[in-house]
Amino acid sequence: MFSGIIQATGKVAARESRGRDMRLRIATGKLDLADVGVGDSIAVSGVCLTVTSLAKEGFFHADVSAETLEHTVLGEKEVGAAVNLEKALTLSSRLGGHLVTGHVDGTGEVVERRDVGDSVRFRIAAPASLAKYIARKGSICVDGVSLTVNQVAGAEFELNIVPHTLRETTLGEYRPGYRVNLEVDIIARYLERLLLGERAAADGSGELTMDKLVAAGMIGGGR
Repeated sequence: MFSGIIQATGKVAARESRGRDMRLRIATGKLDLADVGVGDSIAVSGVCLTVTSLAKEGFFHADVSAETLEHTVLGEKEVGAAVNLEKALTLSSRLGGHLVTGHVDGTGEVVERRDVGDSVRFRIAAPASLAKYIARKGSICVDGVSLTVNQVAGAEFELNIVPHTLRETTLGEYRPGYRVNLEVDIIARYLERLLLGERAAADGSGELTMDKLVAAGMIGGGR
């Protein structure tokens, strides 16, 4: 688990294709690796990766599966690309953001960037399938950064990013067309499944629809 509070920005130092998979070498910048060992988890731009080897001078290796490459933008990161880094939480960690799993739900695209005072306002288009999980003033994780949603319109949402976050993460690089990893609030995902009740075991789709809510007695069926 992670909090979405970025501890350092690093860079992709090397990438090696291994069939459909890939091995990444990540330069960790100011991230302290003193308490990191092989087998530990580090979120790389929102993707939970397992450390397979590391050098205390500031590098670690991680294997990325074809599944992860297909459903995130990690495979698009060329050598030299900046990435957000966060070590896994401990039981004594301060939870400054929100609970983040590092399991990306989909990818989005920056469609607008505009200055608002000293801050920057971004509008991001999410996949239509994720729109139901994104709520105004709710939490969302963008490239590993825990953020508050300011506005929602359909599958697009807006974020107001303060100067500190722009400096300490990769968000300052975002321009229209930039693709990002998205993870919705874990509570929203579990709530959807919970509302299915016993139907969750019989329903292969796992999708919560208006008809299912009516059948469960959660809402009225009148039109």
